[in-house]
Amino acid sequence: MRTFDLAPFYRSTVGFDRMFSMLDRLDGVEDLPNYPPYNIERTGENAYRISVAVAGFTDADLSIEVKENRLAIRGEKQTGDEKAGDVLYQGIAARTFERSVPFADYVEVKAARLENGLLHVDLVREIPEAMKPRAIPIASSSKLLEVKATKVAA
Repeated sequence: MRTFDLAPFYRSTVGFDRMFSMLDRLDGVEDLPNYPPYNIERTGENAYRISVAVAGFTDADLSIEVKENRLAIRGEKQTGDEKAGDVLYQGIAARTFERSVPFADYVEVKAARLENGLLHVDLVREIPEAMKPRAIPIASSSKLLEVKATKVAA
Protein backbone atom coordinates (compact mmCIF):
# COMPACT_ATOMS: atom_id res chain seq x y z
CA MET A 1 0.00 0.00 0.00
CA ARG A 2 1.30 3.43 -0.95
CA THR A 3 1.42 6.24 1.55
CA PHE A 4 2.69 8.85 -0.89
CA ASP A 5 1.21 10.70 -3.84
CA LEU A 6 2.79 10.13 -7.28
CA ALA A 7 0.91 13.01 -8.92
CA PRO A 8 3.91 15.40 -8.90
CA PHE A 9 5.92 12.82 -10.84
CA TYR A 10 3.20 12.32 -13.44
CA ARG A 11 3.28 16.02 -14.36
CA SER A 12 7.05 16.41 -14.18
CA THR A 13 8.11 14.40 -17.21
CA VAL A 14 7.78 14.69 -20.96
CA GLY A 15 8.09 11.88 -23.45
CA PHE A 16 8.62 8.99 -21.04
CA ASP A 17 6.40 6.16 -22.19
CA ARG A 18 7.53 3.81 -19.42
CA MET A 19 7.83 6.46 -16.73
CA PHE A 20 4.88 5.35 -14.66
CA SER A 21 6.09 1.76 -14.36
CA MET A 22 9.49 3.06 -13.25
CA LEU A 23 7.81 5.17 -10.56
CA ASP A 24 6.34 2.05 -8.99
CA ARG A 25 9.88 0.87 -8.23
CA LEU A 26 10.98 4.05 -6.48
CA ASP A 27 11.77 3.86 -2.80
CA GLY A 28 11.09 7.47 -1.88
CA VAL A 29 9.51 10.65 -3.14
CA GLU A 30 11.42 13.91 -3.29
CA ASP A 31 9.71 17.22 -2.65
CA LEU A 32 9.07 19.12 -5.83
CA PRO A 33 8.91 22.91 -5.80
CA ASN A 34 5.53 24.41 -6.63
CA TYR A 35 6.69 27.82 -7.93
CA PRO A 36 6.08 28.81 -10.61
CA PRO A 37 3.01 26.80 -11.54
CA TYR A 38 3.13 25.03 -14.89
CA ASN A 39 1.25 22.70 -17.23
CA ILE A 40 2.52 19.90 -19.44
CA GLU A 41 0.19 19.04 -22.28
CA ARG A 42 0.30 16.72 -25.24
CA THR A 43 -0.48 18.67 -28.41
CA GLY A 44 0.00 15.80 -30.87
CA GLU A 45 1.14 12.20 -31.07
CA ASN A 46 4.79 13.20 -30.55
CA ALA A 47 4.37 16.86 -29.61
CA TYR A 48 4.23 18.45 -26.16
CA ARG A 49 3.94 21.93 -24.68
CA ILE A 50 5.15 23.12 -21.31
CA SER A 51 3.45 26.32 -20.13
CA VAL A 52 4.97 28.12 -17.16
CA ALA A 53 3.20 30.99 -15.38
CA VAL A 54 5.80 33.78 -15.27
CA ALA A 55 3.71 36.87 -14.55
CA GLY A 56 5.87 39.97 -14.12
CA PHE A 57 8.88 38.49 -15.94
CA THR A 58 10.10 39.67 -19.33
CA ASP A 59 11.98 37.63 -21.90
CA ALA A 60 15.21 39.26 -20.65
CA ASP A 61 14.49 37.88 -17.15
CA LEU A 62 14.09 34.29 -18.40
CA SER A 63 16.54 31.71 -19.72
CA ILE A 64 15.94 28.26 -21.18
CA GLU A 65 18.63 25.61 -21.39
CA VAL A 66 18.64 22.00 -22.58
CA LYS A 67 21.35 19.74 -21.22
CA GLU A 68 21.48 15.94 -21.04
CA ASN A 69 17.75 15.29 -21.59
CA ARG A 70 16.74 17.94 -19.08
CA LEU A 71 15.02 21.24 -19.78
CA ALA A 72 15.89 23.99 -17.29
CA ILE A 73 13.88 27.21 -17.16
CA ARG A 74 15.31 29.96 -14.97
CA GLY A 75 13.84 33.28 -14.01
CA GLU A 76 15.63 36.11 -12.29
CA LYS A 77 13.99 39.51 -12.03
CA GLN A 78 16.29 42.29 -13.21
CA THR A 79 16.65 45.01 -10.59
CA GLY A 80 15.84 48.49 -11.75
CA ASP A 81 14.70 51.89 -10.58
CA GLU A 82 11.38 51.74 -12.37
CA LYS A 83 9.19 52.06 -9.28
CA ALA A 84 6.77 54.95 -9.57
CA GLY A 85 5.60 54.66 -6.00
CA ASP A 86 5.65 52.55 -2.87
CA VAL A 87 4.22 49.04 -3.16
CA LEU A 88 1.51 48.60 -0.53
CA TYR A 89 0.88 44.94 -1.27
CA GLN A 90 2.86 42.60 -3.50
CA GLY A 91 0.82 39.56 -4.45
CA ILE A 92 2.63 38.86 -7.72
CA ALA A 93 5.71 36.87 -6.87
CA ALA A 94 8.87 38.00 -8.63
CA ARG A 95 11.31 35.73 -6.86
CA THR A 96 14.08 33.86 -8.60
CA PHE A 97 13.17 30.35 -9.70
CA GLU A 98 14.47 27.35 -11.56
CA ARG A 99 12.13 24.75 -12.98
CA SER A 100 13.72 21.58 -14.35
CA VAL A 101 11.85 18.97 -16.38
CA PRO A 102 13.43 15.69 -17.54
CA PHE A 103 12.43 14.26 -20.89
CA ALA A 104 13.09 11.13 -22.94
CA ASP A 105 15.60 10.54 -25.70
CA TYR A 106 14.95 12.18 -29.08
CA VAL A 107 12.85 15.00 -27.59
CA GLU A 108 13.86 18.38 -28.98
CA VAL A 109 12.82 21.93 -28.10
CA LYS A 110 11.22 23.45 -31.20
CA ALA A 111 10.14 26.90 -29.99
CA ALA A 112 9.62 29.08 -26.95
CA ARG A 113 7.45 32.16 -26.68
CA LEU A 114 6.24 34.48 -23.94
CA GLU A 115 2.67 35.72 -24.17
CA ASN A 116 0.18 36.98 -21.61
CA GLY A 117 2.39 36.05 -18.66
CA LEU A 118 2.87 32.44 -19.83
CA LEU A 119 6.09 30.99 -21.19
CA HIS A 120 5.23 28.29 -23.74
CA VAL A 121 7.96 25.79 -24.68
CA ASP A 122 7.08 23.45 -27.55
CA LEU A 123 8.75 20.04 -27.66
CA VAL A 124 8.72 17.33 -30.34
CA ARG A 125 9.87 13.75 -30.09
CA GLU A 126 11.51 12.77 -33.38
CA ILE A 127 12.54 9.12 -33.36
CA PRO A 128 15.13 8.25 -36.03
CA GLU A 129 13.95 5.90 -38.79
CA ALA A 130 16.39 3.20 -37.63
CA MET A 131 14.75 3.21 -34.18
CA LYS A 132 11.13 3.07 -35.39
CA PRO A 133 9.35 -0.29 -35.39
CA ARG A 134 8.98 -1.91 -38.79
CA ALA A 135 6.97 -4.87 -40.02
CA ILE A 136 8.87 -7.95 -41.19
CA PRO A 137 7.07 -9.97 -43.88
CA ILE A 138 6.70 -13.66 -43.14
CA ALA A 139 7.22 -16.05 -46.04
CA SER A 140 5.23 -19.26 -46.00
CA SER A 141 6.76 -22.58 -47.02
CA SER A 142 4.48 -22.88 -50.09
CA LYS A 143 5.74 -19.55 -51.45
CA LEU A 144 9.34 -20.64 -50.91
CA LEU A 145 8.71 -23.87 -52.89
CA GLU A 146 7.17 -21.84 -55.76
CA VAL A 147 10.17 -19.50 -55.88
CA LYS A 148 12.63 -22.42 -55.87
CA ALA A 149 10.68 -24.18 -58.63
CA THR A 150 10.72 -21.11 -60.88
CA LYS A 151 14.48 -20.68 -60.35
CA VAL A 152 15.17 -24.38 -61.22
CA ALA A 153 12.95 -24.20 -64.36
CA ALA A 154 14.78 -21.12 -65.61
